[in-house]
Amino acid sequence: MESKKNIEQNFIIDRLTNSILNTISGDSFQTEIIRLNKTDLKSIVKNSWKFNWKSEFDDIKKEVYKLSIVNNYNIIQGLLSISIEHDHIFMNLLESATFNIGKQKIYEGVAGNLVAYACKVSFQKGFDGYVAFTAKTRLIEHYKKTLGASHFKNQRMIIESHAARILVEKYFKI
Repeated sequence: MESKKNIEQNFIIDRLTNSILNTISGDSFQTEIIRLNKTDLKSIVKNSWKFNWKSEFDDIKKEVYKLSIVNNYNIIQGLLSISIEHDHIFMNLLESATFNIGKQKIYEGVAGNLVAYACKVSFQKGFDGYVAFTAKTRLIEHYKKTLGASHFKNQRMIIESHAARILVEKYFKI
């Protein structure tokens, strides 16, 4: 049996929004999350993303999604890699675009939007919203507070049904 290396998630939930918010104007922009394609992958490789998204994309056990503003699909705001497990969704990797990280970020709400999408997929697959991921130790309390996630074991975090529903309703108006 091959050993699965879990990447410790290091995303910050800056704000839970209804979509994503421009930090300068305060304007809200509707988003869409769709599967990443080969054309997208070429632009990701050229730009400064921290993680190896080509490896995620090439792994047939993973699904990779991009978050974009509606009608502006060429600019990727964030990326998400998930795996469909037997009773939950596992978030392998989540990353906001470099221009959406730090004090000078352009948009808030990117990471929350992507986590909510993982929860939405979990509901669609019949897993009652359950999503798991591996957190950096220093962010465990942050994920408990911002996402309503539970600390399960070691660095494993779980978003259970109630917290997942809150996130999905916030972003997707189900």
